[in-house]
Amino acid sequence: MFTGVLTALVTPMRGGQVDVGALTELVEWQIAAGVDGLVPCGTTGEAVTLSPAERALVIETVVRVTAARVPVVAGAGTNSTAETIDLARAALDGGADGLLVVCPYYNKPTQAGLAAHFRAVLDQVDAPLVLYNIPGRTGVDLGVATFLDLARHERVVGIKEASGSVVRAAELVRGLEGRAAVLAGDDALYLPILAVGGRGIVSASACVAPEQMVAVWRAWQSGDTDEARDAYLRLLDLFAALFAETNPGPAKLALQIMGKTSAELRLPLVEPGEQTRVKLDTALRALGLVS
Repeated sequence: MFTGVLTALVTPMRGGQVDVGALTELVEWQIAAGVDGLVPCGTTGEAVTLSPAERALVIETVVRVTAARVPVVAGAGTNSTAETIDLARAALDGGADGLLVVCPYYNKPTQAGLAAHFRAVLDQVDAPLVLYNIPGRTGVDLGVATFLDLARHERVVGIKEASGSVVRAAELVRGLEGRAAVLAGDDALYLPILAVGGRGIVSASACVAPEQMVAVWRAWQSGDTDEARDAYLRLLDLFAALFAETNPGPAKLALQIMGKTSAELRLPLVEPGEQTRVKLDTALRALGLVS
């Protein structure tokens, strides 16, 4: 259901508030670049420091501007199952087409706890779900067997797999047998995960270089593996720069360099240092994103 390049959107801010104007322009730019979906209020969107009202504002803005041209898959996960369900319902009320639900962070539930968490969401929220496994952020790893069992549910349509392992992605693809999509969650593993059967990516890098990320997917889909490889290799320095410090700091700084948004972050995140700025500037220039 949700495949191709899905952009993990930053939440533009100015003076401590959500910058609706910049968000509107960002969405229009992404759609014009050919992305296949938009993901507001995820990790890249600083969702954990947005208030419920700000989350609603972001999702409603993205849905309104998108106007059904591409699907909107809204982030709705927290470390509280009850709050996750509330946020999921609010995202659907705001018009989201689907939900990205991260593993509960900090609590460190067992595999049984993770399964119970996601089943509670599935039982109470009528929407397609993409589960989000990112152990480096959450402190827990959604096991292959656990996800494959959850994926028997008709509303589980995919997993954003950000464990950093191509083997893990391959195991998921093999076990799913086409029932749900494995989406790359680590930008640097984009093409390797496509090569083992992944069906797209949820990408912070697409927020900065949407046309270039789309070019990899389209070449791969058309069977031009050489072009897909070359397009992917051209992005390696950008991937390294964007994740030189905690996401979305570098992404927001890159967008500021490009004249798209402010680099403003919400504490405890702070603006990246000078070395990261130099890496970003170099990578952006190499891709022709700044002159």
